[in-house]
Amino acid sequence: MLIQENVPLAPLTTFQIGGPARYFSEARTPEEVKASAAFARSRNLPLFVLGGGSNLLVSDAGWPGLVLKVGILGINHVHGHNRVLFEAGAGEDWDGFVAATVAHGMGGIECLSGIPGSVGGTPVQNVGAYGQEAADVIESVQVLDLENGELVELSKEDCGFRYRSSIFNTTQRGRYVILQVSFALQHGATPHLEYADLKSYFAGWTVAPNLLQTREAVLQIRASKGMLSTGTDQDSRSAGSFFKNPVVSAEVHQELSRRATARGLQIPSYPALEFQHKISAAWLVEHSGFSRGLARGAVGISNKHALAIVNRGGATAAEVIVLMKEIQQQVESQWGIRLEPEPVFVGDFTTRAFPHPSGLKQS
Repeated sequence: MLIQENVPLAPLTTFQIGGPARYFSEARTPEEVKASAAFARSRNLPLFVLGGGSNLLVSDAGWPGLVLKVGILGINHVHGHNRVLFEAGAGEDWDGFVAATVAHGMGGIECLSGIPGSVGGTPVQNVGAYGQEAADVIESVQVLDLENGELVELSKEDCGFRYRSSIFNTTQRGRYVILQVSFALQHGATPHLEYADLKSYFAGWTVAPNLLQTREAVLQIRASKGMLSTGTDQDSRSAGSFFKNPVVSAEVHQELSRRATARGLQIPSYPALEFQHKISAAWLVEHSGFSRGLARGAVGISNKHALAIVNRGGATAAEVIVLMKEIQQQVESQWGIRLEPEPVFVGDFTTRAFPHPSGLKQS
């Protein structure tokens, strides 16, 4: 196993921002993952596990320890009663995996098409889009427990999945390295067409779309919003959706609606858990003075989607943080909601004010 030094991280991320890793390794087997972790431990180095690089912002100073890129590949499937269990290595490309399951006629993740990153990254944030979440179909996650060096299988319940979170990015952050994920998918399942974008896309169809047609629709919709990482579209040089959609209580939603009505607006929201509402973060951003296509030097907002902060070329992490804070402050000032960023912040962000949970402030 090769340990490299001073490896640039920006090319390994969709944001294409950030400094180098002091040490870097790519592990293709569980044994190499163990060896990399042992190297970091022996030198008392902070360890960061890199997947597809799609949902993170690396600081301009880079990472002072070891960056471990998990490159474990392989997809196996086992047929069971009314379902098929797919086991995928953490290093597999996520969209490639989705494509493979759809090609096999398996439903459950077709609406998660086009999301950049690796299979190992999906449980961490409980990736979701267009009404589906990874947690809906994850059966178990195989991990390396860095506390004792043991390989462990965590059940869905063990993972503590919630909206855009799990134990991997909350209570047990930094404890586990994900090696493999098992997904329980349904053969011949009906495509999930819950969200308005998909309903609009298929409006007028006389025959219900199949899984492949649904996947293609999702890809086209994501591309139209600059949320499909193509390598050529400037608007896709981002970390995807930069802010989480706030989930608020019925009382907070009522107050937000009152504020919107006073301005002649109607705030879009969706049911989220019992007695809660999920508010569109993109709507809050756009109605706080930040239009699509906005530019702040080398950073800005996507021309296609208000929720994506983009690198227009040569941007720094510091510039992204400045724009992030400006958006947070304006949204909070006008709507009383503090937006939480989605990306993982890698490295030293000593000047960053950590966001507090979304909620309505008294005003």
